[in-house]
Amino acid sequence: MTHPDFGDDFERPVAAGGSLVDTLGRPVHDLRISVTDRCNFRCQYCMPKEVFGPGFAFLPRDQVLSFEEITRLTRIFTGLGVRKARLTGGEPTLRSQLPTLVELLKGIDGLEVTLTTNGTLLASQAEALAAAGLDRVTVSLDSLDDATFRQMNDMDFPVHLVLEGIEAAARAGLAPVKVNAVVRRGVNDHTLLDLARHFRGTGHILRFIEFMDVGTTNGWRMDEVVPASELRDRIDAEFRLEPLDPNYTGEVAQRYRYRDGAGEVGFITSVTQPFCATCTRARLSADGKLYTCLFAAGGTDLREILRSGASDEEVEALLRSTWERRSDRYSELRSSETAGLPKVEMSYIGG
Repeated sequence: MTHPDFGDDFERPVAAGGSLVDTLGRPVHDLRISVTDRCNFRCQYCMPKEVFGPGFAFLPRDQVLSFEEITRLTRIFTGLGVRKARLTGGEPTLRSQLPTLVELLKGIDGLEVTLTTNGTLLASQAEALAAAGLDRVTVSLDSLDDATFRQMNDMDFPVHLVLEGIEAAARAGLAPVKVNAVVRRGVNDHTLLDLARHFRGTGHILRFIEFMDVGTTNGWRMDEVVPASELRDRIDAEFRLEPLDPNYTGEVAQRYRYRDGAGEVGFITSVTQPFCATCTRARLSADGKLYTCLFAAGGTDLREILRSGASDEEVEALLRSTWERRSDRYSELRSSETAGLPKVEMSYIGG
């Protein structure tokens, strides 16, 4: 199907009968919920110390959405087609009583609830999160080399504690754990085969993410992007790979399996092979702004309408009108010029 903005290769997603779609025919299916803008890491590609230092002003508590407000918004979103909610941050496990929110969200019929975390507090929280009904967990781990990992998180945090969190999640019933590694040339790309070797045969799913120009503070340059095709070739040279079909329309990772049956690995190609055409993700910031793209410059304030006494029908109308106007396709248009445009920081709305 030809589309005037995407050309001959654009395939319009097919929404369920009557589902909410945007200007490019993309349904809303996934809601990413930032529960805090705070994090205990200072990764250069997300929250560099030069910007997010000791004097940085994070959101005051009264500006952050309550669990009840998050649950109400999520319930309304499910009426518009959302089937999966992912809790993000900042670092979501820093939010007090997070299992309570998981339990509230799991009370919404048919909703899958997942979590993305840096794993630092997972060893102590995995059991409670699983008991609350959490379906899956994704852990960010950019290198197994301890010196490289400490340098990247810039808080001198050791690798072994993240690995303990992954194993705690597996013991709690949250396996398979997805493990995400952001790849930056000259920083950690020399350690990636170690990650593949470590997670092969464990049942966990390793995914490599191309270094993206999210926000304006991470010093992104195209020459620091390691294309997923290069990563795939490196792994394939040691462990033969074969492609897998997507699990669902809009899945961000290109899936491969080891031919010897030792598991699965994925590649997220937002820079070199954008997937805007099938993007079904809405993003809710900790202070209640709705963003329709990871690379957006601004969002729609939902907290104000929630706290003004609006009915569910009025909130739904705002959500509907916001999504129906959506035309975002930043990664399709990325260039040296767009990379410098104002964008919301990833730590504010999650990855």
